[in-house]
Amino acid sequence: MGKRTEQLIFVRDFMAERARIRLGAHLRRDPLSRLHLRQGREDPYPLYCAVRAKGPISRSTIGAWTTADHAVCNEVLRNRQFGATADDGGSLAGSPQLSFLEMNPPDHTRLRRFVTPSFSPKAVAAFAPMIQRVVDDLLDRAVARDEPFDLVTSLAAPMPIAVITELLGIPDADAAEFARYGATFGSALGGLQSIKHAGELMQAQKALERIFVSVFDARRRNPGEDVISRLVGAEGDVVTTDEMVPLCTLLLIAGFETTVNLIGNTTLALMDHPQSWRRVVSDPGLIDAAVDETLRWDPPVQRTARFALTDQTVAGREVKRGEIVVTLLGGANRDPAVFTDPGTFDLDRGNKSDHLAFSGGIHYCVGAPLARLEAVIAVRSLITRLPDLRRVGSLTRRQGSLIRGLTSFPVVGSSAKVVVSG
Repeated sequence: MGKRTEQLIFVRDFMAERARIRLGAHLRRDPLSRLHLRQGREDPYPLYCAVRAKGPISRSTIGAWTTADHAVCNEVLRNRQFGATADDGGSLAGSPQLSFLEMNPPDHTRLRRFVTPSFSPKAVAAFAPMIQRVVDDLLDRAVARDEPFDLVTSLAAPMPIAVITELLGIPDADAAEFARYGATFGSALGGLQSIKHAGELMQAQKALERIFVSVFDARRRNPGEDVISRLVGAEGDVVTTDEMVPLCTLLLIAGFETTVNLIGNTTLALMDHPQSWRRVVSDPGLIDAAVDETLRWDPPVQRTARFALTDQTVAGREVKRGEIVVTLLGGANRDPAVFTDPGTFDLDRGNKSDHLAFSGGIHYCVGAPLARLEAVIAVRSLITRLPDLRRVGSLTRRQGSLIRGLTSFPVVGSSAKVVVSG
């Protein structure tokens, strides 16, 4: 099949899928379809209630099973009879291929076991001083201009990029460039938004591949203590050559995506709840609770999908082999059967850590300790240095609804002056 033919097939399939989503959303009022459109990006939580009203698990008009029930989501995520890919190797159409995130055992087990030591709580704790230095430097530059600044581009994005590139061993990383690639991949995780979006994803994949291949060569000549040095040392043994670029891409994107959006979402949640903001200003020790409650109340990753590897029964419904179950993590985290008054942001919530924001089972987020540590340090430093921080201007949300976060978050603090136009 020629390249031109492949492109035409892709365009045909993409347009057909978008048409099915719009039909399901506008004519059939299907909640899962509506999640893929503007409402899902702006405020998905009423749609999760609509899914839950259909029962513990229900069939979407676009084919997949869907659930916002905490118990069912937890069951599916932990059940080894569900996989990140179908048993024939198939994955969700249009999604970027991200190493063991889209693998089943035994390959998933082999690669995850290789990277886990670098993201263990003990290994991550050693990065705390470096994270603090990066945050302090970024905030120094942000407030030195004595004017409003963008929380995302000035702090939330460049900080995790600096950390993950240091951990991987990528020298002289261009934070803006990597942030752009991260945003492109993140927005594609929930499905491509347009033909242009597909082109941007392809360009990002090629650019990252060039960067990683160059770093592999450098580390073969001059190995260090970083992840890529370990990777090239294990090439052909634990990890195949073809697996190296996708694995590094996953670690880069995962190390960036969750953190940048967790910082933004936590800060916004506190700003939108002034009493909670005042409490953490008075007691920065509550920042850990604020991050955990944000992970429950407005998590960066809103959903994930699993393929049934066998015919089975889920919450009384027959799910056939090869069918997809979409677990709505953001909805499960507001399940009233588990969380009292789930729509309320509550720093004192006793079971906030029962959330599924980092997924569950064998695919529980390997970078969870790093993301949580980075967010706590960043938000604590932000509130300590700028206790009267407030929003100015309009927020801009990310494309897509799988990854929930902001691309623009203009703020001003005590050392800056609000500029009023006109």
